Amino acid sequence: MYLLGYDIGSSSVKASIVDAQSGKCAASAFYPKSEAPIIALRSGWAEQNPSSWWENLRLATSDVLAASGVCPRDISAIGISYQMHGLVCVDKDMNVLRPSIIWCDSRAVPYGNMAFDALGHGRCLSHLLNSPGNFTASKLAWVKDNEPDVYSEIYKIMLPGDYIAMKLTGEICTTVSGLSEGMLWDFKEGRPAGFLLDFYGIGEELLPDVRPTFSEQGRVSAQAAAELGLAEGIPVTYRAGDQPNNALSLNVFNPGEIASTAGTSGVVYGVLGEVNYDSKSRVNTFAHVNHSHNDPRLGVLLCINGTGILNSWVRKNIIPEGMSYADMNELAAKAPVGSSGISILPFGNGAERMLENRVAGCSFHGIDFNLHGRAHLLRAAQEGIVFSFKYGIDIMEEMGMQVKKIHAGHANMFLSPIFRETLASVTGAVIELYDTDGAAGAAKGAGIGAGIYRDNSEAFSTLRRLEVIEPSSADFDACCGAYALWKSRLEA
Repeated sequence: MYLLGYDIGSSSVKASIVDAQSGKCAASAFYPKSEAPIIALRSGWAEQNPSSWWENLRLATSDVLAASGVCPRDISAIGISYQMHGLVCVDKDMNVLRPSIIWCDSRAVPYGNMAFDALGHGRCLSHLLNSPGNFTASKLAWVKDNEPDVYSEIYKIMLPGDYIAMKLTGEICTTVSGLSEGMLWDFKEGRPAGFLLDFYGIGEELLPDVRPTFSEQGRVSAQAAAELGLAEGIPVTYRAGDQPNNALSLNVFNPGEIASTAGTSGVVYGVLGEVNYDSKSRVNTFAHVNHSHNDPRLGVLLCINGTGILNSWVRKNIIPEGMSYADMNELAAKAPVGSSGISILPFGNGAERMLENRVAGCSFHGIDFNLHGRAHLLRAAQEGIVFSFKYGIDIMEEMGMQVKKIHAGHANMFLSPIFRETLASVTGAVIELYDTDGAAGAAKGAGIGAGIYRDNSEAFSTLRRLEVIEPSSADFDACCGAYALWKSRLEA
């Protein structure tokens, strides 16, 4: 018995086949082999053709079936992860009316700002848990005003994952988690956000039907089966946006647990067990995969632009050519915790939402020419990235989250002992590193939705934990002192 997971990213589409019993990934494949193009007709715009996602999915499916040797009839369920916040518009014949406006497109910012001010910050935050912002609802408002001919033909709007599910099954539906990421779900009323739709002049009938995240959401049609080489009738039993799905892939379901990534940018995604929001809208809050009205589970999402990109910049511009990241870690370890008073603010990659959209820039503080050397700079860079994570986690704790554990993939900045040990010590959280990815996680999510697994504990019982990092009591005072200094310089 096998499970098939898809991860629909803006760079590529990945497919993974997982053996349901052993939990092991039988094979993975992705397309395109180079980064998928993004259409940018104007500055700040970003679009992709949904048909390209389907074509890349077709190619990835062909490869993963060939590589695994799995008979399509032995695939019991399909799960879908997808790039969040996109807008797909289709007509009554399920034809796409325009390219998808994807997550990084910023054209709808004025619409979200206007709605936030007109409807009231308190009302928006208490009902949507966010400002309307540049999310799917605001993107649809832009289409309504600027492309009325397209808008008049819309039968349903969808998120990218909803589109893929439609292509697989011929059914149009979505989830509460999906509506929440588009600012289309009212948490206080427990229904679609009619007050925001009314403000934009958008009819609720454009929204798809809502299905549970873990449930049968349609079955592979004869047409899709013929196109993809799959068996007709395989149920689609799970879908979620990429960040909630990343948390699921790392078995993050419970309040106080965090899923984190630290690549070019960094993400902290924590689970909150009560409906709440940040009054300054410095983080995004969505329904997590296991959210329900009576037993709330919210995903609080913090994105930090300036993380691994700082380490990469240091390597390119400060370190001698040929020095590897492992060499940098070894040299940085020669400096003491706190880098002897150097603080680096790692915000040189644009405005940061957690700083209330302030462009703080990257800056170096406290350098003493007679005391500090390359090792201090290297350590301070990594500590500065850690402290930006801690700053965001503080916001989550203000919302009522008690951070106990951080789950992460064994990749990028989490390969650095200094980074992960400092993060554990300054937050007091245990860090667990795992071997997984989004497509394999979506496959296991499908197993939960199909009833093959009783719950997430069974689904992820075989998840391979590679390493555990405990907070160091010996380094706690020094880390906290360095963080306090870093924070004072940030807020000065």
